[in-house]
Amino acid sequence: MIGGIEVEALFRKRIGLPEDEPVTFEKLDEILEKTARTIPFENMRIMNQETFDITNESLIDKMLARNEGGLCYELNGLLYLFLLENGFDVTLVRGDVFNNEIGEWTKLGRTHVAIILHHEGQDYIVDTGFGGNLPLKPVPMKGEVVTSSNGQFKVEASENEYGDYVLMLKLADKDKDWRIGHVIDSKKPVTNLSEFNEIQKVLIENERSPFNKGPILMKFTDNGTVSLTDKTLTRWIDGKQHKENITETAFKEYVKNIFGIIY
Repeated sequence: MIGGIEVEALFRKRIGLPEDEPVTFEKLDEILEKTARTIPFENMRIMNQETFDITNESLIDKMLARNEGGLCYELNGLLYLFLLENGFDVTLVRGDVFNNEIGEWTKLGRTHVAIILHHEGQDYIVDTGFGGNLPLKPVPMKGEVVTSSNGQFKVEASENEYGDYVLMLKLADKDKDWRIGHVIDSKKPVTNLSEFNEIQKVLIENERSPFNKGPILMKFTDNGTVSLTDKTLTRWIDGKQHKENITETAFKEYVKNIFGIIY
């Protein structure tokens, strides 16, 4: 029970996990896949200037009662509450994302949020808020490579100004070589969700933010991903890209019909 609101039952209902199914470490792969397919990565409230203060209750209301999605701090914030309620040893951490197109960090400060999960003497990065770059599995922080339907992922120790562990990835059907995803700072855990309000403010106001330029929505599907902007609908199906230009009317319909979000 979080702040008088039971996240457990609502989260299970949202992702389609049976009420009586135990949530074990071995079950996390399935839970992460179900989450990626049902709770979209999206910035509609930022674009509509309808953001709110980040609290346990507001995250639960937004994504479990109103069936919206969110950005990294919201998606991983919600998953953290669910894992915590199921007895996992988890910590929220912050870091920065690497822009591979220009070969540098976003320089928005520590605005990416992920989870460190501690299990049987090992630490893992768990992340359901990284758009189409999700590992869909816990990734060990000792360098082992994990493989999912979305590609290969590993975590390497790498000190820089934004953190000390880097998520490396090689997406299926997209990347030939390893590339940097994001860095997290394991030495500065999030101690209060109020920190997410600082992140949200940066993403709303900073000119370098990719989330205040136009709507972005994406989620995983049974055979790939689907992403939407106000100009294009892009589907990756069995490793092949299908992209089409769309109208403003079509955009609004897709937001509702594909992503289930009503504004």
